[in-house]
Amino acid sequence: MERIALQKLIDWNNNKRRKPLIVWGARQVGKTYLVQKLFAETYYKNNYIYVDCKIEDEIREFCSKTANAEKIIEYISLRKGKQINEKTLLIFDEVQECLNIVSSLKYFCQDFREIPVIATGSMVRIKLQRKTHKRGSRENNKFLFPVGKINQITIYPMTFDEFLMNSNKMLYDAVKKAYENRQPLEKLIHELAMEQIYKYLLVGGMPEAVEAYIDDNNILEAREILKALYDNYLSDMELYQASPEAILRSRALFQNIYKELNKESKNFSPGLIEEKSKTRDYATSIQWLTMAHIVNQSFQLKEHITMPLMPDGESSFRLFLGDIGMFSYQSGINAASFISSERENTLSGIFFENFVANELIAKEHKLFYWRGKTSSELEFIVESNNKLYPIDVKKGKGTLNSLEKFSNHNKFEYAIKVSKNNYGCNFEQKLLTVPFYFIPFVSKDLADGIMKI
Repeated sequence: MERIALQKLIDWNNNKRRKPLIVWGARQVGKTYLVQKLFAETYYKNNYIYVDCKIEDEIREFCSKTANAEKIIEYISLRKGKQINEKTLLIFDEVQECLNIVSSLKYFCQDFREIPVIATGSMVRIKLQRKTHKRGSRENNKFLFPVGKINQITIYPMTFDEFLMNSNKMLYDAVKKAYENRQPLEKLIHELAMEQIYKYLLVGGMPEAVEAYIDDNNILEAREILKALYDNYLSDMELYQASPEAILRSRALFQNIYKELNKESKNFSPGLIEEKSKTRDYATSIQWLTMAHIVNQSFQLKEHITMPLMPDGESSFRLFLGDIGMFSYQSGINAASFISSERENTLSGIFFENFVANELIAKEHKLFYWRGKTSSELEFIVESNNKLYPIDVKKGKGTLNSLEKFSNHNKFEYAIKVSKNNYGCNFEQKLLTVPFYFIPFVSKDLADGIMKI
């Protein structure tokens, strides 16, 4: 399957000042497939060496005892029977199993920068956090992250544009062209694109689930895969936390994201999970789950907003699941609801909010929302090129009352209303209406600072 992040690897590879690259990301989001199958096998063909630190015990043991890049290169060359030079891509996968490799990247950068090196793993940050903060061990505290000596990218579940690109390339091209020309799609094509949105809300962006759906057009199989991935994430919680109590809290927090968002305020409420508990009781779990890219955190902004956008240390916040398919699975709503004619009445707006949150995160936006003194709120506030763009997410038509109250306190470039409606623009109101299927492109333009009407 095609992944948009491939271009980031190509750009890295072509950069004459490149450094060793770390690819971050949650479990099962397609890091290995991207690095090995899409990138290495195309741009290095038979001239790359892949090391799986989880199963290649001898290499893992050797690398755990030295950060000397020259010794590592020599050992792996002899072990694999292949000379490593500037034309050889060296891939270290599952590096959370051998954090010393992360240390060695400093010396790859200093002494062998001409050799392209990529390290990847799903819980590297978590393991690093635990290693560097472990009490009573001086040796563990010696670990130094190679700051300034690496390049970094983060891989997320497949965004909607990737889902569409792989499931219906012609429709993807039509949607992309319409966005670039700032034109609405024809009514029937618009409805077809919205059909894909609802399927994406159900299947999500985990590559294994997407592939099952695309290959066999089998939503039930995709849902079975989602169930297995969801259960695996729960099983992994003991790897994220340091105590049995923290494990239980992390699992409870993860399992209650839908419930938290489905209440009136949507803000995180610890008492909903555990009676009489406080937000601080979940602070470590939230930190580690967001660090693992399993959960995304959105911070509340109040009344008058100043830039750059910064979370208020005492502010309320919301949590979203990193994959919309898992969110839909967690909700417990029957899969048929997403493809039935009654879906617009069945699905609440929080499905679409979690969807938009993930699309923004995938383009490296930090999440913020705004709440006025009354019940007025805007689901997302994005800062782009030193300008504010409030984003209103509506599953239906909705009203603009919140935007009017927001404008009483804040200047903004223009507002973006994301809904099931077709594309439209009201210059007088400074309002851009975009359908849900445009949001991946909107997110990218905002990230690049080139958003225009």
